[in-house]
Amino acid sequence: MRQKAFLDSLAFGIILFSLSGASQVSSARGEEKVLVAYGGHSESVAHMWVGIEKGSFKKYGLDVGMLQVRSGPLIMATLASGSVHVIWTAPSSVLSAVSGGLKLSCVASTTNNLPRELVVQKEIKSFDELRGKVFGVQSLGGGLWLQTMVVLEKLGIDPDGYQLKMRVIGDIPTVTQALMSGNVDAAVLPYSFGDMAKRAGLHSLGGQLVVPLQSNVLCSSRDLIAKSPDLVARLIQGMIEAVVLIHDPSHKEDVKEILKRNLRFSKPEDAEASYKLLRTMNTLDVGPNTEGWRTIQRIVSRVNQKVGQVNLEEVLNPRLVQNLEASGFVAEMRKRLVQ
Repeated sequence: MRQKAFLDSLAFGIILFSLSGASQVSSARGEEKVLVAYGGHSESVAHMWVGIEKGSFKKYGLDVGMLQVRSGPLIMATLASGSVHVIWTAPSSVLSAVSGGLKLSCVASTTNNLPRELVVQKEIKSFDELRGKVFGVQSLGGGLWLQTMVVLEKLGIDPDGYQLKMRVIGDIPTVTQALMSGNVDAAVLPYSFGDMAKRAGLHSLGGQLVVPLQSNVLCSSRDLIAKSPDLVARLIQGMIEAVVLIHDPSHKEDVKEILKRNLRFSKPEDAEASYKLLRTMNTLDVGPNTEGWRTIQRIVSRVNQKVGQVNLEEVLNPRLVQNLEASGFVAEMRKRLVQ
């Protein structure tokens, strides 16, 4: 009861502070309002912005709004209080919350590839010179932390062996600014933000990588999924339609403008890089990837041993996507997809 009261009061404070900044669209008669909480302010959530602004969700009778919440634990508190319907968050945050007793069901992800690069201060010339350096992340165990761990593993760098330090800074734009101002030594960034840092004199180690990873996932409480499967299925349909629009060259300028406005890019080349990144990240293989989640579970267990005991079959719910596949909807969307 104490935990529930804490979550309720915490989430209420978040809503009061943040709701004015949420993306809200006036609801037409017959549309159901759905509020989605998310954390990292980057291309990882951009398909949702595209779906809202281009009307993909309205096709399925939904009026979707987005609420940015600054960390995984706060996202979970917001969901647990009932202040939002669903969350778009990192699998690492999901696993940590489930290990603490929250009953979540995760149903779909469009972000199946992670285009990232390791950007460092100009005096760092090799991987060996990373020893003892400070990396910027949004939270320990959160999405940006997970992406950092995955990229380091891809590059063959053991964070413990190299005695790397993780400093909590903020979301990707904030970490990028901290890196450019010299407050951290290194960060794992999307190409678009990496380009900004490199123009400021920094450079990357290992080049630009594309790592297979479901970096964010659509989840809700098990009760809501059980009681309102149709609503969540329509939300997935809207997400899929948004991905199709992102890959359609005829919508390129609109999508770039959405990215430029939401990510506050001042240079056209940043919006162009962000658009290319978005196309790389988003696919229509939207069902939960169990094997990928096992990798994530292993990595997160380094900082939270209880995560290793989570039964993924109780967390991952592929049925809604399977139903959309069986209905022919996903196959029809694949026909429309322009690579």
